[in-house]
Amino acid sequence: QLQLVESGGGLVQPGGSLRLSCAASGVTFDYYAIGWFRQAPGREREGVSCVSVSGGSSNYADSVKGRFTISRDNVKKTVFLQMNDRKFEDTAVYYCATSRPGSKCRNGEVWGQGTLVTVSS
Repeated sequence: QLQLVESGGGLVQPGGSLRLSCAASGVTFDYYAIGWFRQAPGREREGVSCVSVSGGSSNYADSVKGRFTISRDNVKKTVFLQMNDRKFEDTAVYYCATSRPGSKCRNGEVWGQGTLVTVSS
């Protein structure tokens, strides 16, 4: 079955940048849209960004629009989340997950284990 593994989390200063990766091991990776989600302590899990099956379209939460960029490489079976101008409120565990094509990642299906991103001065 398809498995997702996130990496690239760590500590970054406010205003700094970080790039997350989501690597897939299954052969059906290019059948799904892929979304990034995050959950901060005491908060509900929220959608951050979503990229279509082909990588031709994407969408972002208002809170990250203009700062984050999602992309995918279906040959390498990897999805990336480039995070620029990091803010304190971006601190969270970030997850990637598969979603149905055309769903705009409203719901995750197959989830990765998560990677912690901390924004601190």
